[in-house]
Amino acid sequence: MKLKEVYAILEKISPFELQESWDNSGLQVGSFEDEVEQIVVSLDIDETLLSSLEPNTLLLTHHPLIFGGIKRFDFESFPSNFIKIMIEKKISSIALHTNFDITHLNEYVATQILGLEVEKKEGFVIYMKTDTTFDAFCKKVQNDFSLLHVKAVYCSEKISSVALCTGSGASMLQDIKADIYLTGDIKYHDAMLAKSLGISMIDIDHYESEKFFSDILAKELKNFGLQAIISQSVNPFSYN
Repeated sequence: MKLKEVYAILEKISPFELQESWDNSGLQVGSFEDEVEQIVVSLDIDETLLSSLEPNTLLLTHHPLIFGGIKRFDFESFPSNFIKIMIEKKISSIALHTNFDITHLNEYVATQILGLEVEKKEGFVIYMKTDTTFDAFCKKVQNDFSLLHVKAVYCSEKISSVALCTGSGASMLQDIKADIYLTGDIKYHDAMLAKSLGISMIDIDHYESEKFFSDILAKELKNFGLQAIISQSVNPFSYN
């Protein structure tokens, strides 16, 4: 089938118009007229994955390969080096980033990973209810996300309301109305702000909170009669 036919199905699964204005979801590399012989879904693109792909593969990723503007194609640097390989092997690419966060990923993590009921959704942020203590909830989150350690900000012992945003959502901290906020990539000054706002936080890490993307999308594609190969991306971080 042609790439444009797959794109039309992706529009039904997670409309690209839902992406944030700063995002770059959609067609990354290729042409809508390209013939697609196989589909591979992956959180990210790396050299190992590209070397394993057959020609005429459509690669569906969560994170866009091209995020900011490219001023020159320097084939010794990222992402031009990947684009060169993709053009040579006739590999096309589509990204489903913030649109997929809104339609699928955040709610999946809330219900299927944390096992909590969604109370409400406000854009990227999912709100849930619970009745537990800070320490008990930290242990639960560590187990649910298979975290090697827990980086947290303590503000209150009792936890009755939870906010969640997978990936990197600390920039929305001032709008959060919950006892505790779960997101990734929490920085030092985010923690200081959380303390001043009285909002506890747990860093669920970027990769660990989004690694479910491939499984979710592959299942959705199957509902439309499309088979996809799942490629489990490797966490770029290692812990010693």
